Amino acid sequence: MQSLEFVATRHARRLDRWLADQEAPVSRSRWQELIRAGQVLINGGPAGLRSPVRPGDRITATLPDPVPPARVAPEPIPVNVVYEDEDCLVLDKPPGLVVHPAPGHPVGTLVSALLHHCGDLPGIGGEARPGIVHRLDKETSGLMVVAKTQAALDALARAFQERRTTKAYAALCAGAPRFPSGTIDAAIGRHPHHRKKMMAHAPRGRAARSHYVAEERFGDAFARFAVEIETGRTHQIRVHLAFIGCPVLGDDLYGGRRAQTPIPEYGPAPRHFLHAARLGFPHPRTGEPVEFTADLPPDMAAALAALREAFPAAAAD
Repeated sequence: MQSLEFVATRHARRLDRWLADQEAPVSRSRWQELIRAGQVLINGGPAGLRSPVRPGDRITATLPDPVPPARVAPEPIPVNVVYEDEDCLVLDKPPGLVVHPAPGHPVGTLVSALLHHCGDLPGIGGEARPGIVHRLDKETSGLMVVAKTQAALDALARAFQERRTTKAYAALCAGAPRFPSGTIDAAIGRHPHHRKKMMAHAPRGRAARSHYVAEERFGDAFARFAVEIETGRTHQIRVHLAFIGCPVLGDDLYGGRRAQTPIPEYGPAPRHFLHAARLGFPHPRTGEPVEFTADLPPDMAAALAALREAFPAAAAD
């Protein structure tokens, strides 16, 4: 059990926002959980998310000890660790691996693999998601960072929330963009008729921004994209690339039949060809920037080689 105490020197309209601005290794979402659980008091009395803060107020918070992850069993699933220390680890997730248990995927997840790999990984971030700071879709491969302590989880979550991270992806797409590079600034929200689908310019959508470069164009039929995202909305890259007419190969949800366009001498993509190729963030203990890269997985590398063979004159624009 850890206790924190602050004395306000300025007025604020919302307690959760005021706490997020304080020098503490706790993310705003974590502060909100603590406030809802009654673990944050103003002048010894109960407080809510929207409680005003006034100069001279004394704010006290109690941070409960982590809960051991009793419900998720460790499994000897290989983990490709790129970097590891006492605070965090960075891994290269293979395609097809679900990150955390969910309906339909109770076992065989990355969480089970991490519990087996780390052994002493505490139950931080909830029983089903210990250490998970961010996630990748099942079919998306590439880099993820995982926290090994609650302090690291809070620091990393705050860095992601404040957009002090670098997230760059490689994608193989159907079609070629009108412009060789650009920014897609289109809010993303839930599709009004398809519960599992997101859409650009959705009613009450949240701001989303992606920067892309078509690094290789294979006629007008295919392209290899590098995409860096400022925000982290659900399915953001898949939605945005489909929005500009270049759906990710293998992405039936957003690309339909076009996403199944066969690659010469390779065939249709067996999954959506999206790979988290580069990840940077401030180290949760030191604050120093660190960055990692991961090569394309074998299936994407083979597809790209087939495209280069079929389009020998292809070159970056």
